[in-house]
Amino acid sequence: MGDLSGRVALVNGGSSGIGLATAIAFARRGAAVVIAARGDERGRRALAEVRAAAGEDRAAYVRADVSRADDVERLVRTVVERFGTLDYAVNNAASDEAGLFKLTGDFSEEEFDRSYALNLKSVWLCMKYEIVQLLRQERRGAIVNTSSVNGLGGVPGGGPYAAAKAAVIALTKSAAQEYASQGIRVNAFVPGAFETPLLRSAINYHAKGDPAAVAAAEQIYTSRISLGRIGRPEEAAAAIVWLCSDAASYVTGHSMIVDGGMTAWAR
Repeated sequence: MGDLSGRVALVNGGSSGIGLATAIAFARRGAAVVIAARGDERGRRALAEVRAAAGEDRAAYVRADVSRADDVERLVRTVVERFGTLDYAVNNAASDEAGLFKLTGDFSEEEFDRSYALNLKSVWLCMKYEIVQLLRQERRGAIVNTSSVNGLGGVPGGGPYAAAKAAVIALTKSAAQEYASQGIRVNAFVPGAFETPLLRSAINYHAKGDPAAVAAAEQIYTSRISLGRIGRPEEAAAAIVWLCSDAASYVTGHSMIVDGGMTAWAR
């Protein structure tokens, strides 16, 4: 993918899991990196890891709730004020806090709305302000939105989450077609099972915290994956950075599924 020195990457949802691994991957290739997250303590811990790869002056953290327009506008403005431009934006923030593991008819209206705010509206808001900035620049850039294989065919017990992730793909493809002629590429990253807090939370919920049940749940889960293992966040990061890089200069409107073959039978 080459050297990314002189480029600036924004990674929201960058304090753990795939987001943190992506921020570190950008930093190791020479890019300046801004990570955004809602949790201040975790965000600052993540910043220390990114700075270890990027250097003290080439990484920053901004506390932001990307489901709020004011926070997103401030976030993008801060990136440009700090580093002068924006080249790559990775919209990775997601949450299960609005409730999972319920039948579709059992979700409350408030849970549905919160799930859409955290997992879909946040992506739209980020793209809205990122695109405005990219259009101001002579050098445009690339956006990657994180979806999920749950958005490809639904998932029992997580209807609103799956619906939001499906909508992320449609939103990505729409923007890709709208802005391609103006030099902005927009792609979706569609992950399967990766070792992240979100996946760990789901497994622990089903296993009710029992170590033996956790091990059994992991075995059942990995049996559905052709490669026979859960992915490493660094493997997801490599795909995301490639989508942003010049190596993918002819790639836009693409949904890159990276799931170890878990959904290969259905697509």
